[in-house]
Amino acid sequence: MSENTKYIFVTGGVTSSLGKGIISASLAKLLQSRGFSVTLQKLDPYINVDPGTLNPYEHGECFVTDDGAETDLDLGHYERFLNVPTSQSNNITTGRIYQSVIEKERRGEYLGKTVQIIPHITDEIKRCIQILGSKNDFDFVITEIGGTVGDIESLPYIEAVRQMKWERDEDVIVIHLTLIPFLSAAGELKTKPTQHSVKMLLENGVQPDILVCRTEHELNQSIRNKIAKFCNVTSNAVIQSIDAETIYDVPVLMMEEKLDEVVLEKLNVKSKKKPDLKKWEDFLYRHKHPKHQVTIALIGKYVELKDSYKSIAEAFNHAGAANETHVDIRWVHSEEIYAKNVAEKLDGVDGILVAPGFGSRGIDGKIEAIKYARENKIPFFGICLGMQIATIEFARNVLGYPDAHSTEMKEYTQHPVICLMAEQKSIVNKGGTMRLGSYPCRLVKGSKAYKAYGKEMIEERHRHRFEFNNDYKEQFEKAGFKATGINPDSGLVEIIELDNHPYFVAAQFHPEYKSTVMNPHPLFVSFVKATLKK
Repeated sequence: MSENTKYIFVTGGVTSSLGKGIISASLAKLLQSRGFSVTLQKLDPYINVDPGTLNPYEHGECFVTDDGAETDLDLGHYERFLNVPTSQSNNITTGRIYQSVIEKERRGEYLGKTVQIIPHITDEIKRCIQILGSKNDFDFVITEIGGTVGDIESLPYIEAVRQMKWERDEDVIVIHLTLIPFLSAAGELKTKPTQHSVKMLLENGVQPDILVCRTEHELNQSIRNKIAKFCNVTSNAVIQSIDAETIYDVPVLMMEEKLDEVVLEKLNVKSKKKPDLKKWEDFLYRHKHPKHQVTIALIGKYVELKDSYKSIAEAFNHAGAANETHVDIRWVHSEEIYAKNVAEKLDGVDGILVAPGFGSRGIDGKIEAIKYARENKIPFFGICLGMQIATIEFARNVLGYPDAHSTEMKEYTQHPVICLMAEQKSIVNKGGTMRLGSYPCRLVKGSKAYKAYGKEMIEERHRHRFEFNNDYKEQFEKAGFKATGINPDSGLVEIIELDNHPYFVAAQFHPEYKSTVMNPHPLFVSFVKATLKK
């Protein structure tokens, strides 16, 4: 453990989805704004090695880092709030912990000892937590533990926290996030669920230092005093987290509640300056007081669970604020779009985005949506699979190849305009075997992408197996379907644009992963600007 690093653990009780990730990111933002170096980490109790093979309905979006790690969507929040890239080390699952311990056991590193949860699993958890602090010498490592206290899966993590608190008490604090429900029949807030949640944490040997209480109504001082008395914390360490209009309000609310001050006091750390959220508040003002409004259709096959496209939705918030525009997303299920109803489904939209995805479900609807955008000159933006479908649509309806397809959906198509990368053909395993992480791209000067970025060389994050088939590139370009972004090392097509169209841009990479509050993504900004012109 780095001598100077302080460790903050964020646990949750009563129910999941209380917003541990947003509270963790908000605290990190406040500490960062005071001049401290901070990183965030998510410990996930499931046995998958990473979320890469999980269905979006099951887990929401899979977020990808620069170093190619497939991670939990909370890492997206961490990056959007802190404007600092995360890595493989910022998301640890039980699967990875056990995998590492079993590999060590097979190599004989435990010298014949019986391998057990304690100490071997808990030691590996502590190593993963501490390696993040010591590797980069952060002032603070904030570690969010997934799930709720009392889950069987979370027990080894809570035990690791107990051990770290015992080993270095002055360097470790625990923030426990709980719910204070309002019973409308009784007309009052109830503290008992919080008391029980803390009691369960105490049964595992962990006394929380700070309680963050999610609530729909203001907590008065008497309720705070009651919680403090029954849960063994100081009354200034009972922090109210009232329901907010947007996630971006939470850092400001936490500053008003003095969460950062209480954390510094508990860890005996002196701060050189007060938190400065001026740029953040400027963004919030533009976000909440737009001068314009546009409607953009997001075409996808997971739209029932909006978390499946979390980074795209947030990138629209960032780009919208940059353009002083409210982006109203119309969520359209691709399986519900047909040639006969596409005009009705997309009536009145100012722009169309076709989202990423895998597999053949909903492909025909995406093709119809792109054809509609192309023929009716509606600003279009395609991401990953969205770019591949734009290629298929153009090949079928302009180049005259009715059989054109991707070999992902139709292996023996006569015109494989999208096909498997050569190095992918022998791979059987699905987990972590795609083109993942950050790759360079050279932009064609004068293109819309070049104008958006304002430079020739860019780096963007990928998550896919199939690519534009360069055997067809010349035919596409002659017909006005231009490759305007190329990987300089492999020659793979990264961005396509259409001539004689107000805005028709599609990218093989995932621009949404790199959009943050302080740095809205250039392609989203230029797309929203194009919808405004329409």
